[in-house]
Amino acid sequence: MRVAVCVITYQRPDGLKRLIGGLDELVFDKSPPPNLEIIVVDNDQTGSACALLESSSRKLGWPIKCCVEPRRGIPHARNKAIACAGTGVDFIAFVDDDELPQPSWLDELLCVQRSYDADVVQGPVLPYFPEDVPTWIVKGRFFERYAVRAGYGTGQRLELADTNNVLVRSEVFAGMDKLFDERFALTGGSDTHFFMRVFRAGYKIVWANDALAYEWIPKSRANVRWILQRAYRLGNTRSVCELDLESSRGGRVVPVVKGVGRIVQGLLLVPVSLVRGRHAFVEALYGVCYGAGRLAGV
Repeated sequence: MRVAVCVITYQRPDGLKRLIGGLDELVFDKSPPPNLEIIVVDNDQTGSACALLESSSRKLGWPIKCCVEPRRGIPHARNKAIACAGTGVDFIAFVDDDELPQPSWLDELLCVQRSYDADVVQGPVLPYFPEDVPTWIVKGRFFERYAVRAGYGTGQRLELADTNNVLVRSEVFAGMDKLFDERFALTGGSDTHFFMRVFRAGYKIVWANDALAYEWIPKSRANVRWILQRAYRLGNTRSVCELDLESSRGGRVVPVVKGVGRIVQGLLLVPVSLVRGRHAFVEALYGVCYGAGRLAGV
């Protein structure tokens, strides 16, 4: 079985070195060790990441290939990674360059794929704060995705996935009319758009609760402004993607209703949040901003 682990990077030398070190520690107890290759796509046209890897004296347990994608934007780089993986791979995994997967990460993804005959397997990404952050940041769980906060169990069916921790059967890429849509190069959301199309095409997406990776969260993100801007951006992306895939006139109704609903819910929670604490107050504002983003995307 051949597996390509794909990493998109842009001027994050410390994160890339940490990630490559983590991938070198992968172990396989539940699945047979695959024929594994690490593919790094450098979205810096100067090739700084490739130069870093070439100069590294560390001997890795897995072969590594570095390619440069000079066109700016993550969908260009993701598509380049798939092309670099070639047609002979069975699975392609994606993990971000600011993350550190646990040693059993890929083993768990492969095990869950086999157990549930899944086409796509998504794993959790938990935040790691290298510097002290306010207590309300941790208590509010603002850097955890919905599936983590909701306590999904392994095997739970999903309608969406992200490329920050995912395993995809290679036939999925071959079966789609297009890969990551390059119209989203500068706005973000190409993975949301892609996996929406994957789900609509009938492919099976499941959750792997023990395929764990940690995301390094810089202190510059641990503040109200960044969190609320992200909420707006996520809401906006969701609506834009839904409208692009739903051409009927009634397709605008759902994002409008959901956007208004999140705004109303957030506003109603504001008075209660003043008693519960700052994390609850920011959580209420998060809902308002997410809903506003949903409406703006319409």
